[in-house]
Amino acid sequence: MFRYFQTLPLPHLETRQQPPGNALTGLPVIFYTDSPSTQTFTVDIRGFEVVIVATATGYSWHTGDGTTLTTDHPGAPYPDQSITHEYGSGDYTASLTTTWGGTFSVDGGVQADIPGTTTTEGPPVSFTVLQARPVLTNPYD
Repeated sequence: MFRYFQTLPLPHLETRQQPPGNALTGLPVIFYTDSPSTQTFTVDIRGFEVVIVATATGYSWHTGDGTTLTTDHPGAPYPDQSITHEYGSGDYTASLTTTWGGTFSVDGGVQADIPGTTTTEGPPVSFTVLQARPVLTNPYD
């Protein structure tokens, strides 16, 4: 069953970040994905109808600066953020590797776990982290 599981067209979950576009040093970048984390497939294997349910079980956020953040959840946007990372100024490309586990049932029978997991690589997202510098001004000029 694992061989079939590895060949399924599992989604490549997209990395979302806040703020979108450029970020600022000293302020965390929030990562999350809002892509579906469960997929159901019905396949015919040697005349048997097999229903496979794939579920995202792990998320590895590659931040683009050599750091990898590993979670068991997809994160969330502000104000419920749970996956954040601070950067120095520069250009970065982040991505998400998703680990998938699954269950299967044959002809409507009892569900069983698929031994092993498989992974998908989401599309990268690039952004620039800028350093903001305060400038004092005279409000009366």
